[in-house]
Amino acid sequence: MKTVKAYAAFEAEKPLGPYDLERRSVGAKDVEIEILYCGVCHSDIHTARNEWGGSTMYPVVPGHEIVGKVTAIGQEVSKFKVGDTVGVGCMVDSCQKCQNCEADLEQFCENGMSGTYNSYLQDKKTITYGGYSSSIVVTENFVLSVSDKLPLEGVAPLLCAGITTYSPLRHWNVKKGDKVAVVGLGGLGHMAVKLASAMGAEVTMLSRSPEKAKDADSLGAHHFELTTDPKNMKRLKGSYDIIIDTVSASHDYSAYLNLLRTDGVMVLLGVPPTPEQIHATSLIFGRKSLAGSLIGGIKETQEMLDFCAEHGIVSDVEVIPIDKINEAYERTIAGDVHYRFVINMASLKK
Repeated sequence: MKTVKAYAAFEAEKPLGPYDLERRSVGAKDVEIEILYCGVCHSDIHTARNEWGGSTMYPVVPGHEIVGKVTAIGQEVSKFKVGDTVGVGCMVDSCQKCQNCEADLEQFCENGMSGTYNSYLQDKKTITYGGYSSSIVVTENFVLSVSDKLPLEGVAPLLCAGITTYSPLRHWNVKKGDKVAVVGLGGLGHMAVKLASAMGAEVTMLSRSPEKAKDADSLGAHHFELTTDPKNMKRLKGSYDIIIDTVSASHDYSAYLNLLRTDGVMVLLGVPPTPEQIHATSLIFGRKSLAGSLIGGIKETQEMLDFCAEHGIVSDVEVIPIDKINEAYERTIAGDVHYRFVINMASLKK
């Protein structure tokens, strides 16, 4: 075991603070990573504040958007060497034997994938701790190669926000000429706009906030439409092949389903606090689909990182020292970030 510095949440109502974390020694198939940057995801906040059904195991060390350098490898590791730039996303292991794992869908592991934090390793006993720490040890198969062509602070959120939006775009085969609408311009939404545009789609940002029009344009959206204008919504009926819905607040799904073309699909990435109702006719007329999507598997996540390196895509970030994490949580909740906070983990060592 090795003691490393970290930041943890100790109770739901208390701020995060310093924590000495025990990491396992490097095993035969393990990679040890010095963490350089770690993104701040809204999931971190929900977990730290025990907002997901009382599932938080305290103390919890959040963080699943990790970029760093390899500092040690096990004797059986073949994919990485010391000094490589690598990433770790939302999961650190799976059974690797079930039907989904064999199909490169580890995120849907039938035996339960091991989340990067507040989860269990495959022994179902050892708790995982995330990237708000100076280093992490991860089995080789869940470590990702990161290009040095891009600024690493902007790469970190790709490990969650990037793959969460890339995966549905790839699954539903978005291509040149497709009409894609994105609902919600935040951490997920801004990545959906960038990725869909790079895939050649005609991208429209759908928003309730007129002041976001300028940002949408700078991110690569071809159009901006206000959803608060009934005339706009009527005019846009039957316009889109796919809608990527990133909103976590309660909203009317049927209003957006109405904007789909025949055989169109609306993909949910956000999780509103209460169940939403839709009428069956919203789907029946037009043979439309309402679907959901999580993250991608390891193979698809690597594909996403390579795609972003090829097209020069990173997240728009604000870099903070670790001692500003509690302030960053409040600002994230208030929507006061464009569009993702990233922690410079060098600040943890000071």
